[in-house]
Amino acid sequence: MKKQFLTVVIAVLTALPVGVSQARDDHLTFPLADFFARDDVKERLGDEIKFYFGEQGHPAVASRMGEFQSNKKTNAFNKTDQEACEWALFSAMLSLRDRAVQLGGDAVVNITSNYRNSPLSSETEYMCGAGGFVAGVTMKGEVVKFE
Repeated sequence: MKKQFLTVVIAVLTALPVGVSQARDDHLTFPLADFFARDDVKERLGDEIKFYFGEQGHPAVASRMGEFQSNKKTNAFNKTDQEACEWALFSAMLSLRDRAVQLGGDAVVNITSNYRNSPLSSETEYMCGAGGFVAGVTMKGEVVKFE
């Protein structure tokens, strides 16, 4: 009986690292339009700071205040991948907005996704890493003051 129990314990312990090494880390893209259409996003981000993604056109820049990156994670438990990714994006965009306000900027331009140093420059999508328990985004953009 002891030998059977020991065999089962060893089998379970041997299988554990395989499960851990196969943890989900999907790199997904989602539409920015879905995110910015949300009422809570519009309300919390406000309209004081404008956001321009990828190569999106914007007014002439009078001064550049630096490039900044925001890496945010959120609990993905009991959420769809898109819901979790939007929560992480929300935190990242609030962080970029707050930096622009702090520096006296008008906007954040050239915003790109940079999840795990995999850049995605798009006017319509952002990249998110989604796992079983955590989702995360990294957004990079330049704070500017317009003419």
